[in-house]
Amino acid sequence: MTSRGIRTSRIAAATLCAVALAACATETPPPASSSAPSAPSSAGPTSSSAASGDSFTVAATGDVLIHPELTAQATEDGQGRRDYGPLLAGVKQAISSADLAICHLEVPIAPAGGPFKGYPNFSAPPEVTKGLADTGYDACSTASNHTIDQGAAGVTRTLDALDSAGIAHTGSARSAAEAAKPRVLDVHGVKVGHVSFTFGFNGIPVPADKPWLSNKLDANAVLAAARAAKAAGAEVVLASLHWGTEFKHEPTSEQKQLARKILGDPAVDLIIGHHAHVVQPFEKIGDKWVAYGLGNHIAKHAEPRGVSEEGAIARFTFVRDGAKWKVGTAEFSPTLVELGPPIRLLDLSTAPASTRNTEAVTRTERIVRSLGANKEILTRKGS
Repeated sequence: MTSRGIRTSRIAAATLCAVALAACATETPPPASSSAPSAPSSAGPTSSSAASGDSFTVAATGDVLIHPELTAQATEDGQGRRDYGPLLAGVKQAISSADLAICHLEVPIAPAGGPFKGYPNFSAPPEVTKGLADTGYDACSTASNHTIDQGAAGVTRTLDALDSAGIAHTGSARSAAEAAKPRVLDVHGVKVGHVSFTFGFNGIPVPADKPWLSNKLDANAVLAAARAAKAAGAEVVLASLHWGTEFKHEPTSEQKQLARKILGDPAVDLIIGHHAHVVQPFEKIGDKWVAYGLGNHIAKHAEPRGVSEEGAIARFTFVRDGAKWKVGTAEFSPTLVELGPPIRLLDLSTAPASTRNTEAVTRTERIVRSLGANKEILTRKGS
C-alpha cells in the first residue's frame, strides 16, 4: 500500500511553530462581534504513522499562497503539466510522518483551464490540491481573507477540488447544511474536531443569501463551533484562526485577548494561527498552546523580503491526561522557500547548512520563543 493509501485507510470523518510573509491584501481585523456557522464535516484522508492509544501528533503549517511564479515553476517541473509536488517535496517527510497534518489553503481554486490569478484576487490551479495530498496533508483550513475572491463559485470549486484530492476541509461551505455540520476526524481512534475562522474578506461582501460561505472570526462563534464538534464526539478540538497584522512578528492585543478567551474555554484545545505572513511566537496559556502565526508555507512574492520566505512546521504531540487530552510536546521546524531557480520549499531541520539557512533558523527560533516558553518548545532536529 502506498503512503497515501495508508493515510486514507486510517483517518475518516466523524506539531508548533511560526512562519514567513505573503503578499495578501491588508485588512485590519475588526473587533470580535460577528457570528459564524459551525465547521462542516465529511470523510477525510489519513495519516502514515501509527499513533499509540495514548498519543498522537498534529503537524500544522501556514499559508499556501499560490502566486503566478509558483504555477510557472510547477508547469516547468511537470514538463508542461502543472505538478506542485517538487515544490513541496522538501517537507514531505515531516508532513507525512504526522498522525494528522493540517494546511491552510488561503486561495480559491480556479476552473481546470483557468484563468489563474495572483494578488489581489487569487485563483489557483486545481493541481495544487493534488500536490498537497501527495505531500501528506490530511486536512486544510479554508477561511481566509481570500476565501471569496472568486465568489461562491470559487468556494465550490475549492471544496470540490479538496474532496477530489481526499483532503478534509473546514472554514468555508457550499451550503448552509454543510456549514452547520461539525468537522470531526478520526485519528487512529481519537476523534479530533477542526474549526476555521477569518477576520474578514478584504472588503468583499458576503452574499446576503449565502452567509454560510465562510466563517467570520468572533470568539463566541469559534466556541460555538468547537462545542458543536465536541457534541458530535470530538475529544480534541483544533482552531485555525486567520488573524493579526500582516508583516508584524508581534501578535496584536486583539490576538492575545481572543486567544485567552478561546483557550480559557474547555471546548478548544489548540490554536493554529496564520495571515501575518511572518513568524509569530508560540505562547502557553494555562496548559494549552497558541501558535499566533505560522506565516507562509509556500509563496513567491514579486518583491521578496527575506522574512517572507521564512516559515515553519509546527508539531504538537497530544497525550492522554486521565479522561482528557493535552499537548505534551510542542515543537517546530524552521522552513525556507528557496527562490532558486528552481523554487523549492526546504525543511531546515534536514536541509544542508548554509549562511542563508542558518539566518532563517536563528530568526525563527528567536521569534517563536519570544514570549518566554523557551524550555517547553523544542526545535526538531530532523523528521
